[in-house]
This record gives sequence, structure tokens and C-alpha cells, in this order.
Amino acid sequence: MPSYPGISSEAFRHPLDREAEQALRSLPGFEVAARKFMEFFLERPNYVYFMGNGIQVGPRQYASLYRLFRECVHDLDITPEPALFVMQNPMANAYALGQEQPSVILNTGVLDLLDDSELRMVLAHELGHVKCGHTTLNQMARWALEAAFFIGDLTFGISNIVSRGLVFAFYEWLRKAELSADRAALLVTDDLPLVLKTMMKLAGGSARRLHECSLEEFLRQADRYQDLDNDSLNQVYKLLLYNNVSQGTFLTHPFTVERVRYLQEWATSAEYKRIRAGDYPQAGAEGAVETEARPASEAEALRRQIEELQREIERQKRSREGE
Repeated sequence: MPSYPGISSEAFRHPLDREAEQALRSLPGFEVAARKFMEFFLERPNYVYFMGNGIQVGPRQYASLYRLFRECVHDLDITPEPALFVMQNPMANAYALGQEQPSVILNTGVLDLLDDSELRMVLAHELGHVKCGHTTLNQMARWALEAAFFIGDLTFGISNIVSRGLVFAFYEWLRKAELSADRAALLVTDDLPLVLKTMMKLAGGSARRLHECSLEEFLRQADRYQDLDNDSLNQVYKLLLYNNVSQGTFLTHPFTVERVRYLQEWATSAEYKRIRAGDYPQAGAEGAVETEARPASEAEALRRQIEELQREIERQKRSREGE
């Protein structure tokens, strides 16, 4: 299997991912939310939950899965090694969370549906999120939606900071980030049909009836989906399906057939061929997983924003105590 020593995430990061993140970070309220509340609201409790209610994968727990995981960590040159957990859940899903203690979580539904080569693809995809530093923003997006729509009274006014515009931006970025992680999966496996077949299985595969599924027909379905854009009304429906504001639900992933199209295009690109030949940007000296350095002036501005938010929380508390 291919390996990419010293590779930077910028080598394979999708430009739509980069653009969506820049747009997200430019919105008012982003820095306060992302830097303060991820630590206290989600990362630590989630890690405790995974450790307490799942199985941590290692040399003596799911040993064959751990071997695949270690290979993917090595191939993408990720340090330090994230934790890997298996959670009891029949939904075929996997995700990555955490910045200080990044973790990859696999549901048992994924283990029951996919073979080892397909699990390798899923692990590489999730580690692509870790490599790109997506995990903090991923957690922030989950919290932002709750803060904006569900727990307003419990956040002491914090929900007023998380505007709907910020929620839209978070989820637009989440969907674009998947395109970068798909590229990481293709780099590690170097097997486009395998990656596309795995996507098909995750979209609607059945372990019992997989022999009745055809990747070729699924790719033709992807072409037919693109043809829907010829009708402007279909484009409106797509937008509403991605962002169902009335019910407060947003899709975190692009439609599978859209991901298929993006990945097919990249697999034939000169950029992909250069990376496969070993010609790619190198990660910085701080380690394989890049972290964005911040100027002192920006750090000071962030500190003031946090202090202002803390004062607002205290004001809201005093107001409620006086009622």
C-alpha cells in the first residue's frame, strides 16, 4: 500500500473545503465559539463517554482492526496516533472528533457491513479529517446547531451569538470537508473502484443482498443525478434538502453520488498523479498534523472576545437570579 512520509494536508485538501472554512472563520462569533466551547462542551465529555461506553481498539482488542488503523496512521504520517473506539450502533457510520485527544469512532454497523479493504478506506477517510484538523470544527458544528435551535435558555444567552448564518456556514463547511477526507481515502487505498464501492455500500448496501448491487449501475445513477440540475426547481429542492431550516436539521455530508463525481475527477487529475509519485507539500516541523499558528495580535483579540463572552454569561446569570 502507498505511504506518504511527511505529507501536509494541503497536498490533498479540496479547494472547496478550504474556501468554505475561510468563509466560516470570517463570520462574527466564530472565534469565540470555536476556541472556548469546544473544550468544555464536547471534547472532554465525548472522550469520557467513548472510554466508558465503547471498546478502545488496541493490540488485544479488535487486533486486526487495529493493524489496519496503524497502517493508515503510518501512510498519512499522523502523529501522535489518535485513539480508535468501536461503539455499539447498528447504523453503518464512522466519525472523528477531538483536538487535544483526537478519536476515530466506528459503529458496529460498519464492521458488520464492510470487509477489511473497505474498512481500511473508512479508516483512511476518518484519519483524513484528523490530518486536516477538521475535528475541532466538526465538534463545533454539532454544538452550534444545538445552541442555535434547541438549548437557548440553557446557554445563558450564548445561543444569541450563534446566528443562523453561522450555522449555515458550519454545515456548508462540514459537507465540503468530506471531499478532502475522501481524497485521503483514495490516496491510502490507491483503488478508486474500491473507494466508490464502499461509498455505494454505505449509501444503501445490504450484507445479505450485496450480490444484487452493481457499482456500474450506481455510477450511472450518479450521472442521472447530475442531469437533475437541468431543471432549476430540482436545484432548489437540493438546497432545501441540505438545509431544512424549518425543522432545524442540516445534512453533514454531501449526497453520496456528488462525492463520487468529485472523487472520479480528482483520480484522473495531474495533482493526484504527482502526489502518488511522491511530489507533495511537506508538513511543518511541529508534526504531521498541522495546527494553524496565530499572530500575537489575533490571540490578544481572541482573549478579549472570550472575556467579553464570560462577562455576558455572568450578566445573564445575575439577570435570571433577580427574576
